[in-house]
Amino acid sequence: QLPLVESGGGLVQPGGSLRLSCAAPGFSLGDYHLAWFRHAPGEEREGVSCISSLGGNTNYADSLKGRFTISRDNAKNTVYLQMNSLKPEDTAVYYCAADRSLSSRCRLSSTAMDYWGKGTLVTVSS
Repeated sequence: QLPLVESGGGLVQPGGSLRLSCAAPGFSLGDYHLAWFRHAPGEEREGVSCISSLGGNTNYADSLKGRFTISRDNAKNTVYLQMNSLKPEDTAVYYCAADRSLSSRCRLSSTAMDYWGKGTLVTVSS
């Protein structure tokens, strides 16, 4: 098991920014591709972004390119999601996930993920 723990969620006004973090205390994330997904009320879970184990490959949902940036610091065993210009429709529970695949590229697919965090709520509202 990989106990992924997300943090950084909260209430933010439209146009604001948040940075989410995800770590697995006591475990190394360096061998995993990592991803962020989100689940809004009444909607299906959506892939947000993924990053390969060495950070050389990233992928984003088309609708989020330019506003969200994924990064990782393997020395700190942490993956980040920087979210800018937030909109009310970005309100969701954001989940961190890990993929054990040995491929060189990450996959932004929930079925590819082997481990999931419990999520952190992001609310964008004035």
